[in-house]
Amino acid sequence: MPIKIQNDLPAIKILESENIFVMQEARATTQDIRPLKIIILNLMPTKIATETQLMRLLGNSPLQVDVELLQMASHKSKNTDEEHLTKFYKTLDEIRDEKFDGMIVTGAPVELMNFEEVDYWDELCEVFRWARKHVYSTMYICWGAQAGLYFNYGIKKHTLPKKLFGIYNHMILNPKHPLMRGFDDYFLVPHSRYTGVESSEIEAVSQLEILATSKKAGVAIICSKNGREFYLLGHCEYDYDTLAKEYYRDVEKGIDIQMPYNYFPDNNVNRKPVMTWRSHGSLLYQNWLNYYLYQQTPYDLEDLKRMYGNE
Repeated sequence: MPIKIQNDLPAIKILESENIFVMQEARATTQDIRPLKIIILNLMPTKIATETQLMRLLGNSPLQVDVELLQMASHKSKNTDEEHLTKFYKTLDEIRDEKFDGMIVTGAPVELMNFEEVDYWDELCEVFRWARKHVYSTMYICWGAQAGLYFNYGIKKHTLPKKLFGIYNHMILNPKHPLMRGFDDYFLVPHSRYTGVESSEIEAVSQLEILATSKKAGVAIICSKNGREFYLLGHCEYDYDTLAKEYYRDVEKGIDIQMPYNYFPDNNVNRKPVMTWRSHGSLLYQNWLNYYLYQQTPYDLEDLKRMYGNE
C-alpha cells in the first residue's frame, strides 16, 4: 500500500523514481479505508531531504499512510524557502484539534545548546504536551529523542568527548519486543551527534526500556513500556551519502572533524559509501506502523480523547 502525500510535494518524483508506492491525494480520497495519520515535526534545516528520507521509510509498508508536515511557528528557517513551508507545512494552531495515529520528531543541529536556550523550546514543549492527548505513539529521533527524554522524564543529555560520527554496530537487548521483530542480532545505524544519554539514567526510570545498544555508540533505541514513545538516538532514515555531505561540508568550513567511522570503503573519502542500514531501518518503521499504530490505535481517532483526556 502507498504513502499518501500532497500532489506536488517535491519528494514525490524522487520516491517514484525509487519504486516507492506513492498515492497522490486526489486518488486516495476515492478509497473507502482509513489511512494511518502521521504528523512529522521536521526540525532539520535540510527539510526537503529529511521529508524524503522519512517518507521513503513510511512508504515501504502495506498500509496507507496519510502524512502531514509540522513546523515551529516561532522559528524562521534559514535553509528552506518560505514558499515551500507555507505550501506544505502547518503550525500547531492549524492542527491543534486533530488526532493522529503517530508523530515523528526529527533531530535538529542545536544539541550543544541547553534545551531552554533553543529559540523554539517553549513551543516544542507545547507540541509535546499536545501530543499526549492527540497522538497515540511518537517516534523521536536524535536531538528530538534527547529533547523528548528531557521533557518527559527529566533525563539530561551529556556532551561526548568528540562527535559520534559514522556507522556503528548495535545489539538487540530484547529480541521479543514487537519493534525488534525480524531484526538480526546485530544491525548497523548511522550516528551524527555531539551528545548522548547515559544508560544508567534510562534504567532508573521504570516506564522506560532500552531495546538496543552499541559498544561504541552507547544507548541507541529506547521505548516507553506502554508503546506510546520511542526514542532513536541514531539516524536509520539517512541516505547513503548524508554523512559524506556532512563531512565534506565541515571540512570545507575548516572544522576539525574526523572521517566518519566505518563508512567510506577502505577509509577513502573519494569512494562511494555503501548503504548497510536500509533494510533494518525500513523494518523498524514497518514494525512501528504495524504493531503500534495499525494494531493499537482506535479506528475513530476521536477515541484518543476518551483514552487520554485526563492525562
